[in-house]
Amino acid sequence: MIKKIARSLFEKTVFWKRLNGLRYKVRRRKEFRKDFASFIKMSKATDKRFALDWSVRKAYLFDNMSKTWFDRHYILHPSWAARILAETSPSKHIDVSSKLYFSTITSAFVPFEFYDYRPAEIELSNLKVGSEDLTNLSFDDNSVESISCMHTIEHIGLGRYGDPIDYDGDLKAVKELCRVVRPGGSLLVVVPVGRVSNIIFNAHRIYNSDEFISYFDGSCLKLRQYALIPEEKEDGDLVIDPPGALKDKQTYGCGCFWFVKNR
Repeated sequence: MIKKIARSLFEKTVFWKRLNGLRYKVRRRKEFRKDFASFIKMSKATDKRFALDWSVRKAYLFDNMSKTWFDRHYILHPSWAARILAETSPSKHIDVSSKLYFSTITSAFVPFEFYDYRPAEIELSNLKVGSEDLTNLSFDDNSVESISCMHTIEHIGLGRYGDPIDYDGDLKAVKELCRVVRPGGSLLVVVPVGRVSNIIFNAHRIYNSDEFISYFDGSCLKLRQYALIPEEKEDGDLVIDPPGALKDKQTYGCGCFWFVKNR
């Protein structure tokens, strides 16, 4: 019994995980060589359409998984936002510093403007790109019908992306986003959430979701929807209005907030 417990604890150590990783890599390299030899053999029995040379290879050893892996935060939160745009059908949507693929894909259906502190050099129909500072947006007060800023606010002021160091940079960004939304307009915001607010310098901040919502209280914005992407798959993919017990379970979940400005 003691040996069983000791082995169980050992198998959770970093050393054991690294050793298993090394064993898997060695096994996959052997399989790769075997697959190449089989492929060469097969090529000789059919029309030769490609040159095959062992010196010209690139071994991808870890993609043969039984299920497609994806980053839950960065696949699910743009999916959440896109569904809201499908519901609201804005005449134009503005995005500030979210993942670029959200703008490039969604601009096929909605007129889009994408702005970043580090502007993207890309040309697509229905998509305008430019530069903006989230702590000092150039848009007029109450002028924007629909705007998003996803997985970005938590970085502002940490210097990670070349922006100035500013402890309250995130609060300044919140204030600016609230300022530019027009009455009846939508603001989509995504940040990491957990039971306790925390900061991992210079990576990101993590917010308690209730505390984060309170940042918007003084700007005539009302929370229309809160969706949580839990850390653990078994807790769901996109949980609308998550219960308190699930929110308290998070260390690094993903909070998706849809605010609407009062008319």
